[in-house]
Amino acid sequence: MLKRYAMALLALLAAAPAGAQEKFPARPVEFIVPWGPGGGADQLARKMGRLLEAQLKVSVPVLNVPGATGGTGMTKMLAAPADGYSMSVYIADTHALLATSNPRWKSDDFVPLGIMIRQPSALFVKADSPYKTWTDVAKAAKANPGKLKVAILGFGSVDDMALKYMEGKGLKFTGVPYAKPGERYTAVLGGHADMLYEQPGDVRSFLDSGQMRAILIFNQERVLPEFANVMSSKEAGLEVYLPQFRSVVVRAGLEPQRLKMLSDAVAKVAADPEFYAFLKESLALRDSFIPAGQAKKFLDGELAAMRQFAEQLKKK
Repeated sequence: MLKRYAMALLALLAAAPAGAQEKFPARPVEFIVPWGPGGGADQLARKMGRLLEAQLKVSVPVLNVPGATGGTGMTKMLAAPADGYSMSVYIADTHALLATSNPRWKSDDFVPLGIMIRQPSALFVKADSPYKTWTDVAKAAKANPGKLKVAILGFGSVDDMALKYMEGKGLKFTGVPYAKPGERYTAVLGGHADMLYEQPGDVRSFLDSGQMRAILIFNQERVLPEFANVMSSKEAGLEVYLPQFRSVVVRAGLEPQRLKMLSDAVAKVAADPEFYAFLKESLALRDSFIPAGQAKKFLDGELAAMRQFAEQLKKK
C-alpha cells in the first residue's frame, strides 16, 4: 500500500512541470519601462502591451521604473525569477552603459525577444529659438563653450556620448539629464534648456503643433522625408550617428518553451497592421523589427560599435 502511494506521488510530481508549462502564462505578465511615462519607450510598451494581451490571453500591465539611465528598471526585471512573468523595454541608451560605465548587469544576463523600433536621433529646439540652423548653434557653442544646455536622457547614455564627441570637435555643450521624458520636453519648451536630444517620433506632437523643430539629424543622410530641410550630422562634419533602438528583453535562464511562446507573441505583434501604423507615426524605420533569433547578434554588434566609439572619445 505504502509502495503504491509513493509511486503515485512520484508520478504526480513528475507530471507537475509539464502541466505548469501548458498553463503558461497563467497570470499577468509585467512589462517594465525603465523610464517615466510619456516617452518613446513608454509609448512602445503600452502599444505592445495591449497587442500582447490578445496573444497571451492575460493582462500585460505596464510599470514605469525610471532612474539611472534605465538601470533601475533593468535591476528590477533581473531581480525577478526567470519565469517569463516579467519583461522590460531595453533601449540603446541603457545598452550604452555597458560601453561607458560599469552597470550591475552584463549582456548575458538577459535575452532579447525582438528589436521593435530603430530610428535616428536628433537635436530639437523650441520653435521660437534664436538658433535657426545648426550653423547658428555651432557658432554660439564655439563662442561660449558650455553655455548652451542640452536636455539629455542621462549620463553614460547615447545622448551623453554624442555630446562628448562634439566637445572633441570644439563644440562644448552642457548636458542636463532628466530621467522623465516629460521633464526633458518641458525643459526645452520652458527655456531651461536650449536644445533637446531625442528621437523625432517621441516629440511628434510638439513638432505637429509647431512648438518644436529639428535642427540636426544624427545620420549620414537625410533619411526622414519629414526633415528634408534639416542638416544631417554627416553634412555638419560630425561622424556621430549612434541610432536609437528599442527592444524587449527577459531575464536569461527562461525555459525554452516559455521563451519561444513570448518571442512568437512579440513577432506576431510586430506583424500587426496596428503596429506598422505605430512605427509610421513614430517616424521609425519601416523594417525596424528584428526577431529573437537575430536580435542577440544585433545587440552584440551595437555594443561593439559603442565600445569602439567610447574608446575613440577617451583618446581625444
